[in-house]
Amino acid sequence: MSMLNEKHIQRIFDKLDEDGDGLVSLGELKGLLDKIGACTDLDELHSLVGKTSLNFIDFSLFYEAMVKKNNGDEKRKEDNNLEDDLVEAFKVFDLNGDGFISCEELQKVLSRLGLRDEKEGSDCKSMIHMYDTNLDGVLDYDEFKNMMLVSNSEGIPNL
Repeated sequence: MSMLNEKHIQRIFDKLDEDGDGLVSLGELKGLLDKIGACTDLDELHSLVGKTSLNFIDFSLFYEAMVKKNNGDEKRKEDNNLEDDLVEAFKVFDLNGDGFISCEELQKVLSRLGLRDEKEGSDCKSMIHMYDTNLDGVLDYDEFKNMMLVSNSEGIPNL
């Protein structure tokens, strides 16, 4: 949900204010929410808003809160999708399913993808060493995740 400017919010407010009293009742607000698929009952809406009607300022604040909540929900969905993608990518590299990516596994997968020559094993060792925070010689999921996220944020192509 994107933010509307004050002029657009005022137009929506005026349309909702069917009786022209400068207030949008909870019933009028509920009608709008039902139309956009955010169905709620009047009691829940009253406990959320804390009033029986909203003036324009209250309506604007309610709208901003709804946008922030919706954008937060979308961000959580994106984060969940990213996490799912990272788990799947980790599984591709963890050939034996032991929960770790070894130099050999990394080398095999990169070779299959045409990204590395089988003879460049030392290159894979240095890649693992760069992100192997516990220095056990392999990447666990958290180390892999960090590698992928750091690579993405720096504009470095991922593996």
